[in-house]
Amino acid sequence: MLRSLVQRLNKSYLSRTLIVTMDLILSVLASILVLFAADIIFGHYQISPVGEPRQKFAYVLLAAVASAIAFLVFRPYRIIIRRLSAKDLTVFASASLLKGVLLFGVILAAQQYSGTALLLTSFDVFVTAAALVFVRILMIRVWEHFNSRIQEKYEHKRVIVYGTSDKSVATIMRLQNSPHYKVIGFLDSQAEGRKIEGLPVFCPKDEGAVEKTLIDNRIDAILFPTEKEAQDEEDRLIHFCSLKGIKCLIIPMVDEVVEGEAILRPREIKVEDLLGRDEIHVSLDAISSHLQGKTVLVTGAAGSIGSELCRQIAGFGVGKLILFDNAETPMHNLRLELEERFPQLRFVPIIGDVRHPERLDFAFRTHRPQIVFHAAAYKHVPLMEENPCEAVLVNVYGTQNVASKCLEYGAESMVMISTDKAVNPTNIMGCTKRLAEIYVQSLGLATAAAEAAGDGKQDSIPSGNASLHPQPLQPATRFVTTRFGNVLGSNGSVIPRFKEQIAKGGPVTVTHPEINRFFMTIPEACRLVMEAATMGEGNQIFVFDMGTPVKIDDLARRMIRLAGFEPDQDIRIEYTGLRPGEKLYEEVLANEENTLPSFHPRIRVAKVRSYAFADVEDMLHRMIQLARDVDIPAMVELMKETVPEYNCTTDFGRRS
Repeated sequence: MLRSLVQRLNKSYLSRTLIVTMDLILSVLASILVLFAADIIFGHYQISPVGEPRQKFAYVLLAAVASAIAFLVFRPYRIIIRRLSAKDLTVFASASLLKGVLLFGVILAAQQYSGTALLLTSFDVFVTAAALVFVRILMIRVWEHFNSRIQEKYEHKRVIVYGTSDKSVATIMRLQNSPHYKVIGFLDSQAEGRKIEGLPVFCPKDEGAVEKTLIDNRIDAILFPTEKEAQDEEDRLIHFCSLKGIKCLIIPMVDEVVEGEAILRPREIKVEDLLGRDEIHVSLDAISSHLQGKTVLVTGAAGSIGSELCRQIAGFGVGKLILFDNAETPMHNLRLELEERFPQLRFVPIIGDVRHPERLDFAFRTHRPQIVFHAAAYKHVPLMEENPCEAVLVNVYGTQNVASKCLEYGAESMVMISTDKAVNPTNIMGCTKRLAEIYVQSLGLATAAAEAAGDGKQDSIPSGNASLHPQPLQPATRFVTTRFGNVLGSNGSVIPRFKEQIAKGGPVTVTHPEINRFFMTIPEACRLVMEAATMGEGNQIFVFDMGTPVKIDDLARRMIRLAGFEPDQDIRIEYTGLRPGEKLYEEVLANEENTLPSFHPRIRVAKVRSYAFADVEDMLHRMIQLARDVDIPAMVELMKETVPEYNCTTDFGRRS
């Protein structure tokens, strides 16, 4: 119970009313102290500027009023006490100086000026500032002592920080008040005998010395401050710790964003951290400015990408977040998570399906979203090869419904999440995503053309077959499409599958020893999606630089080692062969031949041909009807006609 109280206090702040009252009392007490000192110093010579009791009372009353004015101007009560910095000290000095100026001004106006009056108010400024700063420092020290005593009574992880770089040292500051971790020292082979921030630097020379250091100091985990340092130690220290059952932690690039500020928290190292990727920088200020105070709707909100989008969007001060998904249990779990992590967030979970325009109309009509992230889609290649009509109805018709509602209800922007499999598709899933891209881009170009012509009539911009309540359209919606490759750790991806297989003792199944894929972590992908949504002008397909491809076989072997086993010895790798519609090598998404540069070095604009919206809408009308009729051969034939680069690898039968 006591530990829970401390954790709550670590996350909460003192009332501003309490701080203002405390500061006023301190300031008035400082003035009273100055008066007593003045009596002692000047009273003997009878030259005190406030010698009479009535004058002293007036001075104290005036000090209270001057203090209140000074605190109102400089607002020192807004400073978080346990994060007091050198810059904050200037606020106290400025407030105290203003108090002294006001005091001296009134004394001067009362024709009581003398050299002693100037000395008195100057002394008052110094004592007031000293009192304010001293009490705050005292509060910090008392809290740190209390917090450390509580930590000692309860279980917490004893960690040792890898390296002695600036980031390693900064880690100490991040964890000094943590109820979960206690830093014991640093691990560095080049700094023997040194101490940093009062903590020892351990310099073991071999595995035996490392093991002795960890055992003697009862170390529970090694903390790596950056992914680069973890990657350097993948085959040595991390593998050794995996074998010995010692956890390896890392400070991630960005765990979450709260009110536009990146919050960093230690977590266990994942295989994603060891893939050698450079950190992605995005403009948090621009994203915050774009999202703050607005109503945002996310379709597919309970999925891997959608749920991470919701987590990151929640930290940017949105006015309201609408969660739209047809998966009941994942939606329930996401709701519980958001309620716990973002208690101030206004959000509305809506169980609905993008194939049902009536349900979408309810969400748009009721909440009028200004920004829409469309992440709802079927994504598993083999399943969609076996169920092509459902892929068309969700990925194509569902996108048409969402885009139509964005126009009908005047959303500012719609961001569609697409995939690298839309590039020269060889499977149904990739082709349906390409068709969705074609629809969104052609609709955006049509609305832009109508807007440029000054024509906003209903019949100038077709609204699609999903419109329930035709209204004069507002062709102001920006349509942005984002295209990226495989997402590490998403539902149904190789990493959760490999984890399950490793936990069962193997074998770990890989389709082909040479198969490779471009990978991006879920947080990386979502940050780039929000950046594209913020900076994109509309009617563009943004392609993310996925870095270098990763062999799935290498990924499996890394995961086996990270779990503390040896590949092909403890756990066997089994090759099962390519599945229907699966490529051996993925297309390179972003190069100079197929893309153009954009506002971000990791985001490029795809070079794609444009389509006339009227032709696209007519084609989709026929295709969706064929999907409803489950006429698979005719539907696939129409897909090939619309997307000539679609290289169908599955035999869906011939039309009779």
